[in-house]
Amino acid sequence: MREAINKIDWQKIDLLPVIVQDNSNNEVLMMAYMDKQALELSLTTKIAHYFSRSKQRIWKKGESSGHIQTIHSFNIDCDNDTLLIKVTQEGVACHTGRRSCFFTELESGESTSEVEVNSTAMYGVIDTLYHTIQERKNADPESSWTAKLFAKGDNTILKKVVEEAGEFSFAYKDNDEVEMVYEAADLTYHMLVALAAKNISPDRIKQELARRFDMSGIAEKNSRAD
Repeated sequence: MREAINKIDWQKIDLLPVIVQDNSNNEVLMMAYMDKQALELSLTTKIAHYFSRSKQRIWKKGESSGHIQTIHSFNIDCDNDTLLIKVTQEGVACHTGRRSCFFTELESGESTSEVEVNSTAMYGVIDTLYHTIQERKNADPESSWTAKLFAKGDNTILKKVVEEAGEFSFAYKDNDEVEMVYEAADLTYHMLVALAAKNISPDRIKQELARRFDMSGIAEKNSRAD
């Protein structure tokens, strides 16, 4: 295994592009990246592990959805800088609930496949909403509020975050539970738009919150002091 890993010039590339094919019919399912540790885990377990640039961590494919990829073969290209793996895909490969990530015809923009699995059930509403927001970046601002926010830029996005935080605060002050829930949802959505504008996955927020479980609130505050 060590010899295989050392074929890659990790000084030249931090992340190894990985093309993923279905072992039974050679359908291209997705493209992802592996760092050295992710490749080691994949070689050892024969279960696909990748490095997520948005989450900034290693993730086991299917860790949330259960749609894992069992690897049958690893093939490196002639330059030793791109990997092709063939897998048995449990469920679907794409976070949209489609079999493959390559479902949009470039020129027409039309979808070439149907949704097979409800993505909210797979990943939860926050991650699904974040991915939907990311997809809206290229939508028509005349038909998508999210696309309109991105088109108007950072000032508008941040203005909406502040505005919704204020609306939530007023609902809290009025002790209006229904409005608090409504405004909290609005605030969450606009915060996700701001995160998506900077390509920061909500998974990184979860990681930070998990880190804070290991220390008291005072200790956490002190850790950020100059």
